[in-house]
Amino acid sequence: MLAPVKNLVVYCWNFVFNHEVSPLRNIPDVAIRHYVLQALGLMWAISFAVATGGYTILAASVIGHSILIAASAITVATWTAATVKPALFHVGSEAQQQGRGARSK
Repeated sequence: MLAPVKNLVVYCWNFVFNHEVSPLRNIPDVAIRHYVLQALGLMWAISFAVATGGYTILAASVIGHSILIAASAITVATWTAATVKPALFHVGSEAQQQGRGARSK
């Protein structure tokens, strides 16, 4: 079961990294083959670095935007509650006013 998978991995590895197996074998000068393989390797390294950085920044961006959306939702809920049931916000102030009234007497 594992032998075919191993053979596939070895074949794919050689196809990409072995200049005698990959399509780069058609370039007659070995030095140019090596240069092209190095340039492709650098390109892929940069591509993966940019992708990984993008995914990391994406996660931070998603968290930041979620916080902003939650803050907006709480603000709208507070405004809606103040419009529909303003008595919700008078409970604490009435108790404070009664306490002040009792002190002033």
